[in-house]
Amino acid sequence: MCLAIPGKIKSIELRYNNTVKIAKVSFGGIVKEASLEMLPDADVGDYVLVHVGVALSKVDEAEAQKVFEYLREAGELDELEPEKEV
Repeated sequence: MCLAIPGKIKSIELRYNNTVKIAKVSFGGIVKEASLEMLPDADVGDYVLVHVGVALSKVDEAEAQKVFEYLREAGELDELEPEKEV
């Protein structure tokens, strides 16, 4: 199943000759990168819904926490586990 996961933007940087905004987003302590191209006004501290590495929309903190807890209870967060070294 494909889901958008809520996370909090921890930092933002410009890449590719300053043309693409990339955020480090925390998902319950696990940090992944996400493109902010669809949310150019997103800022550090905002909560966003991320699907396949792209932030799709902003959400408020209470809603983000509620959705994240539902996903945790449903066991849908396995893909967010830190990558293991081989």
